[in-house]
Amino acid sequence: MTPDEFRRTGHQLIDWIAGYRERIDQHPVSAQVAPGEVRARLPAAPPEQPEAMAEVMADLDRVIMPGLTHWQSPRFFGYFPANAPLAGVLGDLASTGLGVLGLSWQSGPAITELEEVVTDWVRQMVGLSEGWSGVIQDTASTSTLVALICARERATGYAMARGGLQAEARPLTVYVSAHSHSSVDKAALLAGIGRDRIRLVPFDDAHAMRADALEAMVAEDLSRGFLPCAVVATTGTTATTAVDPVGAVAEVARRHGLWLHLDAAMAGSAMILPECRWMWEGVEGADSLVLNAHKWLGVPFDCSLYYVRDPQHLVRVMSTNPSFLQSAVDGQVKNLRDWGIPLGRRFRALKLWFVLREQGVAALRARLRRDMENARWLAGQVAAAPGWQVLAPVVLQTVCLRHAPAGLEGEALDRHTLRWAEGINRSGAAYLTPAVLDGRWMVRVSVGAEATERAHVAALWEAMRREAEGG
Repeated sequence: MTPDEFRRTGHQLIDWIAGYRERIDQHPVSAQVAPGEVRARLPAAPPEQPEAMAEVMADLDRVIMPGLTHWQSPRFFGYFPANAPLAGVLGDLASTGLGVLGLSWQSGPAITELEEVVTDWVRQMVGLSEGWSGVIQDTASTSTLVALICARERATGYAMARGGLQAEARPLTVYVSAHSHSSVDKAALLAGIGRDRIRLVPFDDAHAMRADALEAMVAEDLSRGFLPCAVVATTGTTATTAVDPVGAVAEVARRHGLWLHLDAAMAGSAMILPECRWMWEGVEGADSLVLNAHKWLGVPFDCSLYYVRDPQHLVRVMSTNPSFLQSAVDGQVKNLRDWGIPLGRRFRALKLWFVLREQGVAALRARLRRDMENARWLAGQVAAAPGWQVLAPVVLQTVCLRHAPAGLEGEALDRHTLRWAEGINRSGAAYLTPAVLDGRWMVRVSVGAEATERAHVAALWEAMRREAEGG
């Protein structure tokens, strides 16, 4: 493809994306295909000869579009907000178009230095002190894995320089809440801790970790000859957006020398609102934290911001220094390959930079406040309706609810919940994600798509009532 051909096709693609966003509310929100249907529409073997880009563009509509669930739809209320404003799309396009790679500072100085600037901008936006240093990872899963590897090495006095965990006499333990994200368990396993050494800390009626229970478990494990290593607290749990008591957990971690990692992947965005910072009060006592700019804040996936209090420890654990990447300026600059798992990195900072500059902090704050107010409105409607229940405090933008008609309980109630939620999803009117809470199915309504306004939330409430009460 020549630059001229790229220019022509690129204009067509930009027009196609713009048209998609303009008409996104006309699409059924959930994918309208059966398993294997997309694959069946595609050739089994790669093309031997070049194909015209016009044919590729046509197949976007014919093959790909029917197989998509539309996360940017104003009627998308599933999982979590994964906003991709058009300014961020342009930032991603610029990054890919430049085709540069950050192996070291010298391989692309602007890649490193813009990342330093924008992660510090976000640090200021969420009210963290200057003691934190940030880096962009791909996802919170990777960030949590990096945190637990760092925790492991601090607890063992850098076992990696000796025989690794196989040479350690005392088994390590990691503490999480049962409401923590599944990636925390996965990270602990990948860090070599072992499933039996992941300890589930009891939670309170608000589904938040109990610091007193954590203290008791750590003391018990010490008496049994284990080596407590780390605790992962959560600000905004996956199912209910529950808020662990960060300050109290940090005090337990401080007393016992545990690494405290704070998972604020979704709710961290809310910390740009001063009135929400109570949710992570005590955060300065943590060793690391993650917030996903690619969720509610509104930067296209993948842009996970990982902050640490001790960057030298992170670098010691993660550094790699092959001769072909060494340069005369290494002592004066950050080499971000030493701040995470990959050797190379995309120019992710561009899309964050584009979004922050095009939106401005004031507009971001206004959008988040709108979403929280819409969630509170929905919770009020649900609480006032006969047979409907709000199941957890609405502290952010997620409403956990259930339709529980008189006389319906247990497995029959579960079947009812799943039936009406699936009915809405199948209809294409909206998209919801059921989840299990306290052993029973419920429905999560995650309010936060960029285009979602009160009218869309009201329409969802009417659709839920029709589907649940009419069944």
